[in-house]
Amino acid sequence: MTRCFSLTAARNRCYKSSFIKAGLRSTITDLQDGTVMHCWVPRTHNDSKPNLLLIHGLGANTMWQWGDTIRKMIPFFNIFVPDLVFFGDSYTTRPERSESFQAQCVMRLMEANSVKKLSLVGLSYGGFVGYSLAAQFSEAVERVVICCAGVCMEEKDLKEGVFKVSDLEEAAEILVPQTPEKLRELLGFAMFKSPPSTLVPSCLLADFIDVMCTEYTEEKKELIRAIPKDRKLSNITRISQPTLILWGEYDKIFPLELGHRLQRHLGDNAHLVVIKGTGHAFIVEKPKECYRHLKSFLVDLQPPPSTPSPIPNNENHLLSCKGEAEKITLKTA
Repeated sequence: MTRCFSLTAARNRCYKSSFIKAGLRSTITDLQDGTVMHCWVPRTHNDSKPNLLLIHGLGANTMWQWGDTIRKMIPFFNIFVPDLVFFGDSYTTRPERSESFQAQCVMRLMEANSVKKLSLVGLSYGGFVGYSLAAQFSEAVERVVICCAGVCMEEKDLKEGVFKVSDLEEAAEILVPQTPEKLRELLGFAMFKSPPSTLVPSCLLADFIDVMCTEYTEEKKELIRAIPKDRKLSNITRISQPTLILWGEYDKIFPLELGHRLQRHLGDNAHLVVIKGTGHAFIVEKPKECYRHLKSFLVDLQPPPSTPSPIPNNENHLLSCKGEAEKITLKTA
């Protein structure tokens, strides 16, 4: 039976309205190679402001993930908020599925908007793309924020128990949920504190899936499969830009050890900040603290102190996440 009203679609319209009121406009750019990119761009570009690129993760669309950040950061930046390929209104007929290809598409999109210099924030999967963009286009990227993205993971980590879910196909089924049960499972991984998932009716979860999760499902799973394929720490380029690494203390999607691993990989050029009492979706659980760190690093240009007492250099270290209740969010993955 066709639904008369969709709460998810209604909230989508609210976010769209807020983006427009913030001074952004929706654009479609044909990259002329079978790839089309959607992006929110400034209605009027202010040459006196620096440029900031916000790159979303899996889960909800880019408006849901960055809606609350936009209004706080827009006084300081010309903000660009793209849909990655196979999200929102972006797609490609090309066969590439790597984050390297995603980064190239985003950079071509920025060039089409006459953006020559930028800083970026990459959230979860968007962190992989942002890191690749910084590595490939170092002359264009000035500062980098990586949020809870296991950039320094290795393919062997899946078999060695670093992740809660070691089977890649099972992970793809959770990260691209098609049933309320799978969405509940995803929500349980995302946050540290939230109401019990039983309080969220299945009809609302089904509505969210209908609006957010039914397009390009196989392509999104291919993106997930491509992340760990042949991935080795020794092959990961060390980016040279000043880098802030933000991580939730109890992240169950990308364990905190991967944040420490990335900081060690980059050395003194990177600063790791662990946001206490949060999970993967710390941008939802502690938005004020998250914004404070972003503003300090991107606006005030001051690196926050790295988290003291780093985890010992043991690549197989597992964090203990004891006693967490079922966690819920519809914002990030």
